[in-house]
Amino acid sequence: MRKDSDTMKTGLEQLLKEQREYFAQGKTKELPLRLAVLKALKRTVQKYEKEIGQALQKDLGKSATETYMCETGMVLSELSHMIRHLHRYAKEQRVRTPLAQFHARSFTSPEPYGVVLVMAPWNYPFMLAMEPLIGAVAAGNCVVVKPSAYAPATADVIERIVGECFLPQAVSVVKGGREENTALLAQRFDFIFFTGSTTVGRLVMEKAAEHLTPVCLELGGKSPCIVDATANIPLAAKRIVFGKYLNLGQTCVAPDYVFVQEEVKDALLSEIERCIRRQFTQKPLENPDYGRIVSQKHYDRLRGLMEGVTIYTGGACRAETLQIEPTVLTDVTPESPVMREEIFGPLLPVLTYRSLSEVTQYVTAHEKPLALYLFTESRQTQREILKACSFGGGCINDTVIHLATSQMGFGGVGASGIGSYHGKQSFELFSHRRSIVKKSVWMDLPVRYQPYDRWKQRVLRIFLR
Repeated sequence: MRKDSDTMKTGLEQLLKEQREYFAQGKTKELPLRLAVLKALKRTVQKYEKEIGQALQKDLGKSATETYMCETGMVLSELSHMIRHLHRYAKEQRVRTPLAQFHARSFTSPEPYGVVLVMAPWNYPFMLAMEPLIGAVAAGNCVVVKPSAYAPATADVIERIVGECFLPQAVSVVKGGREENTALLAQRFDFIFFTGSTTVGRLVMEKAAEHLTPVCLELGGKSPCIVDATANIPLAAKRIVFGKYLNLGQTCVAPDYVFVQEEVKDALLSEIERCIRRQFTQKPLENPDYGRIVSQKHYDRLRGLMEGVTIYTGGACRAETLQIEPTVLTDVTPESPVMREEIFGPLLPVLTYRSLSEVTQYVTAHEKPLALYLFTESRQTQREILKACSFGGGCINDTVIHLATSQMGFGGVGASGIGSYHGKQSFELFSHRRSIVKKSVWMDLPVRYQPYDRWKQRVLRIFLR
């Protein structure tokens, strides 16, 4: 085992050496080459669409529709956006030059970091590996992609796609589990992009700090969903059920719990139960489009969170397939175990409130969530929530869809993450933007040079105020 570890370490060191040498040649900085490989990547993803679907079905039981909606389609959309806009993103951006620097031209210029590491999670194993890769390649970096060991079939497909599109010294895939993760984090990268739990995110940041490596951490947290008495209850229920039970709740931005105004609690619960049956059938565990929990460990953890609270609907489990019905929990208190950790499964605790201040006090007393969802027709309520609560992103009168666009960045705040990506934000994330002043040589104002006198002071006060 020790020999294998040494061999792996040596192999990773050699891989990074080759990538650094390739990056130093400047080929990844050539815009035509970047566009060419992004177009090749798009064609290859389309070519492997069937294999991607089969892999996600094997790893997580995902249906063909959900696979395209949440994984393959989103990757293709991001590729199309980046191909369309890369010329504009990569341009120098001219900025105003202060009068004190007359005569000069000021501009910012993006440059890639170098060799970057992308560490992907298991819940959306294809999309959350490929979308950061797209941004890193578009910005001109060399990349090491580390897929999740909990989705091995998807990791194999990612490896094949990357192998067809890139030279290994430009982009490589490193498969494996904890040992490979540890070995990778021991290397010196120029940037690290990590998606996963807050606990592991802290470890990634700690390892990155040894080399002062910048990071983007896409983490999670307990994302609240607030429903007030003015909300369209049937529509709210339908959209909550979609967002919560997508991928069996194994979504970092899934509504983690619902705060519903007391007078509409019964109506909301009734509609949620009806929507569950309509979307997943009367017997969800027999629905071929209903997936599974990723592992026995997570299945057992979720079963434990169901204890001590009232199951309003759902609750059936199937151990042999690692499945749990879409479940709604009531008689939940802030002290209940299900409210103390991110659920990451098909369990929806429902709490009630009377005044909005109860909700804002609860949310602000805890770590900042990755997402927040608000169902209301009251503009005053919208203003109060947006003013009082800090969160990564969210929706008003919907759930989860805010991340399904290349027009806005997606990321967390505080304990839910550092940094933002998607579209232009991805290009900027994987780039260092240099600030440059190009000074003319035909004029040189003497104000800044010694000896200083009162005349120079007066001129400086005109320039700098």
